[in-house]
Amino acid sequence: MAPLTNPTVPKSTKMHSKVVIIGSGPAGHTAAVYLARANLDPVLFEGFMANGFAAGGQLTTTTDVENYPGFPSGILGPELMDKFREQSIRFGTQIITETVSKIDLSARPFPAKRLGLKGEVTYWQSGISACAVCDGAVPIFRNQPLAVIGGGDSAAEEATYLTKYGSRVYVLVRRSELRASKIMAKRLMNNPKITILWNTVATECQGDGDLLNNLRIKNSATGEERDLPVRGLFYAIGHEPATALVRSQLQTDPDGYIITVPGTTQTSVKGVFAAGDVQDKRYRQAITSAGSGCMAALEAERLIAEEEEGIEED
Repeated sequence: MAPLTNPTVPKSTKMHSKVVIIGSGPAGHTAAVYLARANLDPVLFEGFMANGFAAGGQLTTTTDVENYPGFPSGILGPELMDKFREQSIRFGTQIITETVSKIDLSARPFPAKRLGLKGEVTYWQSGISACAVCDGAVPIFRNQPLAVIGGGDSAAEEATYLTKYGSRVYVLVRRSELRASKIMAKRLMNNPKITILWNTVATECQGDGDLLNNLRIKNSATGEERDLPVRGLFYAIGHEPATALVRSQLQTDPDGYIITVPGTTQTSVKGVFAAGDVQDKRYRQAITSAGSGCMAALEAERLIAEEEEGIEED
């Protein structure tokens, strides 16, 4: 990201703030804008390669973002996050480029899973994606053969969605049956543009050095290996929310997502609010993250105001 002038704090300096934001994706920066405009002087820890991502989160690894309102010609993911950051700073957010390593909430957060396939690093976001809804409409995938890895509801949903754009969609299922619900499995198997490859795993991602154009696949039952020419590979094997920092102190679900009070961003600890991919296991979109960041900011502002009023009354 381009360097921007903003207040800085020396490392290992003790400081106090009414509100602290951990994370620099759409949710974090939206919360920062709202809180800064409410004169609450937020401090935002944007992280330094936290969870393997640069400041700005997962959108910094995305190319064209075509479904975020206000950009009719689309915008690059890193450029969009630069604009989020500039706006946060404009209103007075103090941004600290350090990664929070420990947090103590006793006194009073996604990255997509990867498979580690050979060639995966080379073709990540150059043919390989973990979000069909985010990237499926990108021109390199249109009218091209595509592959989805996974056998659950997410795989069924993403494969079905990709049939709008790809010429054919192959679903690689490592077992002889689907884990998806009956209705989703039926929808998947009845789609004429979808081919399910049972007992199949990918072993290598291949291409021309710039874009993916082939998968090496293996039949786990027979051991047979062969090529599967595809221009896109989508992982639908789940996500790992970046919540290790707080799992021992906040209530989370079995998959590690922070549980919030329905209709709010309030967590199991008063004064701690969760927004974005750490609590959203269904949509995981930039626009929904921004919306939940707004909710968290408004709720934090309301709580601070209530507590300050209580102090004045006492």
